Amino acid sequence: MADISYKEAGVDIDAGNAFVEAIKPAVKSTFDSNVIGGIGSFAGAYALPGGYKEPVMLAATDGVGTKLKLAIESKKLDTVGIDLVAMCVNDLICNFGVPLFFLDYYATGKLNVDDAKTVVGGIAEGCRQSECALIGGETAEMPGMYSEEDFDLAGFSVGIAEKSEMNRLSHVKDGDLLVALPSSGIHSNGFSLVRKLLFEKLGMKFDDTFDGKPLIDTLLTPTRIYVKTFKKLKPHIHALAHITGGGLVENLPRVLPENLHAVIDTSKIKTLPIFDLIGKYVEKDEMFRTFNMGVGMVLVVAADEVENVLRKSDGYVIGELKMGERGVTLF
Repeated sequence: MADISYKEAGVDIDAGNAFVEAIKPAVKSTFDSNVIGGIGSFAGAYALPGGYKEPVMLAATDGVGTKLKLAIESKKLDTVGIDLVAMCVNDLICNFGVPLFFLDYYATGKLNVDDAKTVVGGIAEGCRQSECALIGGETAEMPGMYSEEDFDLAGFSVGIAEKSEMNRLSHVKDGDLLVALPSSGIHSNGFSLVRKLLFEKLGMKFDDTFDGKPLIDTLLTPTRIYVKTFKKLKPHIHALAHITGGGLVENLPRVLPENLHAVIDTSKIKTLPIFDLIGKYVEKDEMFRTFNMGVGMVLVVAADEVENVLRKSDGYVIGELKMGERGVTLF
């Protein structure tokens, strides 16, 4: 009977080991004093920080979506790791917690050590921006499940919050103002529509000049991470909503009580050129249900705190809360 090895079946154990060694410097750059041990064990370990009366653990998980396909096709892999971290930690802070540590899952048809190292370098950068530690992950080589050049990413962020601070609905009041924190671009939602429109219907190319640089650079601009901004503004805000898939109309109601309605003046939103381009071919309602439209996070702020928030951030007012059925009106 003929012999066959795992490598001949498409899985290279040596490449996996080389990858772990290659990423150790990037991973260690994210460590803080609460990390116990290093990478390479069966599980990552992290000591709970002190100073909490009733600490509650929070967890968030997400991926990058079809934005990842553009990164693979363009061979620009250095920023999708930032996207991965951002999509998790930006959700986590909306429950008034801060991220402590992060884990990633990288699945591919054939492990390319250099490409994987580049991706993990982006994840480490996202963790540094989020002030959280990358304490572990999993790399899976699965020939037959993925083509050789394809890979997928998933991320998992764990954080901590004070239990008494988590129920934000009781803080949100009639007359509160809505402050937009700008997005860096499309972030990581709506890319199935982006790809369909720009590349299939309009026939645009990655290297087409758009807004003074190659189009692909605009599309792959990494998702903005708001953790440091949240930490700075936390005493001054009632709630915050991460504007992802579903846009303002579906994400903002998640932080509103049943008797309050958000009214937003869309003329005040500082949209980005990429949304102006897409908006030439997509209905306005569909744009606002698909994209962040230039607003990556919305802060709910008492009127007497708005000045503090605006002074300490790049935010600007786009609307207010009024009595009414929970929801959003755009005008």
